[in-house]
Amino acid sequence: MDLATLIGLIGAFGIVMASIMLGGSAGTFVNGPSLLVVLGGTVLVTMMKFSLGQFLGAATIAVKAFLHKPTAPEDLIDKAVELAKTARQGGLLALEDAEIPDQFMESGLGLLIDGHPADTVRAMLTKDLNQTLQRHSDGQDIFKAIGDVGPAMGMIGTLIGLVQMLSNMDDPKQIGPAMAVALLTTLYGAILANMFALPIADKLAVRSREENTRKSLVIDALLSIQGGQNPRVIENMLQTYLPRSQRKEEADAA
Repeated sequence: MDLATLIGLIGAFGIVMASIMLGGSAGTFVNGPSLLVVLGGTVLVTMMKFSLGQFLGAATIAVKAFLHKPTAPEDLIDKAVELAKTARQGGLLALEDAEIPDQFMESGLGLLIDGHPADTVRAMLTKDLNQTLQRHSDGQDIFKAIGDVGPAMGMIGTLIGLVQMLSNMDDPKQIGPAMAVALLTTLYGAILANMFALPIADKLAVRSREENTRKSLVIDALLSIQGGQNPRVIENMLQTYLPRSQRKEEADAA
């Protein structure tokens, strides 16, 4: 699990709950019709904007983005250099029994061992990368849509509550509680958007950039191995995918 996401999610909801508990009864902030309007309405309106498959797949994409622990770029570089040394000594067929920590690298290495030309390898791996980025993009769009629709549904619920309140102005005792219930839908919409949907969309964007970096690194590494480049040259080339502070030559110089 991504610790930043876990700490941020629990911490944000914890602060809100603490402020509610310190200010009075928590039961005051629970209202069934308001939850129905915001949660149910947001889900249904968002579903209208996408296909059913895209909508249902968004949850899976989000879970994988937060729970999946990808191979670090540094480890991919080390493995690529190791593979390059093996291939330089025994040819590409010597890589058949190599243990690969990354599924994308493993599938690409299989293409090399099968003898596919470099253009075919690049095309197939690039297509895989683009499809992954497209799935991430779809997930981002769906959660952004939830972030847009949630506050709007909250406002709609508030207007419904205000209409109901104004229709019962003959009973002053009911005005205060009715106004509180009307405002709850706005609160629910703001929480749904700013504490859940939009942060997940932003985190998916981060994961997408990281995935792009890792898979681009793997593609360059495999094509360099297939081209028979010197392992040291491959390592220096792949180091450019890392921040300067993490590059071996920078660390050695320091």
